[in-house]
Amino acid sequence: MKKLEEILSYPGNANLSAGIGLQGHFGSGQPNLAYMRSVLDMLGATGLPIWLTEVDVGKGPNQAQYLEEVLREGYSHPAVKGIIMFVGPLAAGFNVTTLADENFKNTPSGDVVDKLIDEWNSGTQEITTDDQGFIELSLFHGDYEITAENHITNSSATVSLSVTQAEPQAIVQVHIDT
Repeated sequence: MKKLEEILSYPGNANLSAGIGLQGHFGSGQPNLAYMRSVLDMLGATGLPIWLTEVDVGKGPNQAQYLEEVLREGYSHPAVKGIIMFVGPLAAGFNVTTLADENFKNTPSGDVVDKLIDEWNSGTQEITTDDQGFIELSLFHGDYEITAENHITNSSATVSLSVTQAEPQAIVQVHIDT
């Protein structure tokens, strides 16, 4: 933090377009997600965009699980604007986190990445309410348009919302008169 403040305080750097890049090389053991979150919170307080770079997880029996935990933690943080992974197929020389084997078939880590990309680019989703007519959603930062439809009365209501760094949580209730 001190070095960043020093760089930004140099004459002529007042309007410098700056960001923070954090290499993400994780070992094969359980990642310390609380520590990761606290570092992202501290650096995110600068207001500068953060990019996680070279994200990989060491080989081990829980590699795919730990990779998913690290990616979810990074993606869900409002200061993180992007994630660059240092991974690839075994045939290309990647030997820490491989997404495909020598026959270009997904590894468990490759399955995790595909699953998360599908989830995070989900587009339209249909969700059914509970018996009382409520749903609870955990939303990543971004813009959303939520439409509630009552198929019995053929009515609907739509609300737009943004989950931002300033408003990291959102609770939405939509009521449709019947």
